[in-house]
Amino acid sequence: MHGDLDALCRRLGYTFKNPDLLAEAFRHSSYVNESGDSHLRDNERLEFLGDAVLDLAVSHMLMDRFERAREGVLSKLRARVVNDRSLLRVADYLDIGSCLLLGRGEERTHGRRKPSILANALEALIGALYLDAGFARTASLIQDLFASLVGELDEEGVGNDYKSLLQEYTQQHYKILPEYTLVEESGPPHDRTFRIAIRLHHQVVAEAAGKSKKEAERRVAREAYRCLIERENDR
Repeated sequence: MHGDLDALCRRLGYTFKNPDLLAEAFRHSSYVNESGDSHLRDNERLEFLGDAVLDLAVSHMLMDRFERAREGVLSKLRARVVNDRSLLRVADYLDIGSCLLLGRGEERTHGRRKPSILANALEALIGALYLDAGFARTASLIQDLFASLVGELDEEGVGNDYKSLLQEYTQQHYKILPEYTLVEESGPPHDRTFRIAIRLHHQVVAEAAGKSKKEAERRVAREAYRCLIERENDR
């Protein structure tokens, strides 16, 4: 392996048993097409595999963190983690660009900095890891690489989804929609605080405050949903 791949393995914290898999992960189709070597394979098959492995590993992470979230919410959260922007952040950390094998055309057009090429190469690397190390080790490495991205999905970030969850729940169990009511508005004009209550059949289920009405609604939806789920579990 050349020095850039050695450095990547150190950043990754893993040494490949089969270095050929690692080399394949960074072999862009433009390089293979120009090489004239019919035995060389580009990284597209590994990319296909890595995409599936990444989805599965991130799904595990999200299910562990958001234990009560339903499938629809988890799918939305996964889409926030597994997208080109997020993949580019991880690719930059690993310095994927320095490891790429590109054709002359891609080199001239700055292919080492193209988000799509970097994201695809990262997925190919994950595919190569899976084949070399198995799922458990690969999932552990993915967890290390994507922990900060999953960590950014705080309660505020999933608040909008709790409004949908609450609406689905109340329609299913109570045949009504939740009623959001502004209870209080306080503070100076430049620093207002809003308190919102949620009622079902004219009874208050939860209250929460926020610096905007939308923020307060997101928070109270989360509290109301959790309260209703706890009531159901206590029956």
